[in-house]
Amino acid sequence: MREVVIADYVRTPRGKATARGGLAHLTATDLVVHLMAALPGRTGLDPTSVEDVVLGCADQVGEQGSNTARTAALLAGWGPDVSGMMVNRFCASGIDAVTGAAARIRGGDVDLAVAGGVESVSRVPIFSDGGPLFADRETIRRVGSVHMGIAADLCATLAGHTREQLDCYGLETQAKAAAAWARGAFDRCLVPLPGPDGGPGLATDEHVRPHTSRESLAALPPAFADLGANGQDAIALAANPVVDRIEHLHTVGTSPAMADAAALLVLTTADGAAQRGLRPRARLLTAATAAVDPVIMLTAGQLAVERVLVRAGLRPDDIDVFEFAEAFASLCLTFREELGAGPDRMNPNGGTMAMGHAFGATGAILIGQCLEELEASGGRYGIAAVSGAAGVGSAVLVERLPA
Repeated sequence: MREVVIADYVRTPRGKATARGGLAHLTATDLVVHLMAALPGRTGLDPTSVEDVVLGCADQVGEQGSNTARTAALLAGWGPDVSGMMVNRFCASGIDAVTGAAARIRGGDVDLAVAGGVESVSRVPIFSDGGPLFADRETIRRVGSVHMGIAADLCATLAGHTREQLDCYGLETQAKAAAAWARGAFDRCLVPLPGPDGGPGLATDEHVRPHTSRESLAALPPAFADLGANGQDAIALAANPVVDRIEHLHTVGTSPAMADAAALLVLTTADGAAQRGLRPRARLLTAATAAVDPVIMLTAGQLAVERVLVRAGLRPDDIDVFEFAEAFASLCLTFREELGAGPDRMNPNGGTMAMGHAFGATGAILIGQCLEELEASGGRYGIAAVSGAAGVGSAVLVERLPA
């Protein structure tokens, strides 16, 4: 089996997922095309040597439908021979797009691929595909599916987390993100995007709130209490009779902020990189997926991390950085408590609660951030992981290569 290396990583800024967001004037295809246009000038990559483009996306409908990967490759002028494919594992889609492309390279089917993810939530809102898991009452009844926020509050209740603990984590991730932006931590990977009609565009993650305080977070109301009262709590409690009520503790300040974004990674082998004049920056070593009960839902990302560690023969203490999607504060606190990943190793530059969660793109962004943080800190191993809807999760282990 061949080793798979990352030769480059780029991402867009993350725009607020509203009609007035900084990327709302651009389609998902536009976001990917802009990144594709940037790649050749960074590394000398010949786009015609790319054999496949694999993208994750959670709502593949409307203008995000019809195979965005292939459409973007054609619009970017990469040539008619560059193929494209889409992947959907909800919020874990970006990780699976990358690890799926890596598996094909490892097996010898492909020599060079570009993989990542995209989501324009401002233009294609969450649940737009109308799938039965979230839109069909009978499916919801039979499966026991609940909204992700209800699952988060259930997890907090089961873990005994307090509102103050959740707010403290929300404050911490905002402070980290603000500090990371201030020191230029994302300068190397970021591709600024133009504004409407060629005007001033977006060059930062829009959700970052550097003036967040304990007081401002404490003043926010619970975000999911009404959903719970309208029947969602009953579904969750029926599946978890160990508790008799759900404490609704998460707010918009301790939940992932929905965003528009795209990210791409260039994947090949060491020989393939040498032949094309590309510098291998890291290895993709092993990956894992996991699934848990769809009501508890959000614990699958951590389970995937644990499986990756077992497969690699590593312990949590061997990992220099964990980039763990901040699918609500309670899950992050549990991750820390059970894996011993303190603030210096887990999301050291802030996470999706502070900078935005663009469903299909998030996993690819976290892999790229693992790479960037390992290079900045001199660390060796990093793990990126995401928990997704319906109880799915994915994780991947990255090893930095010397410059």
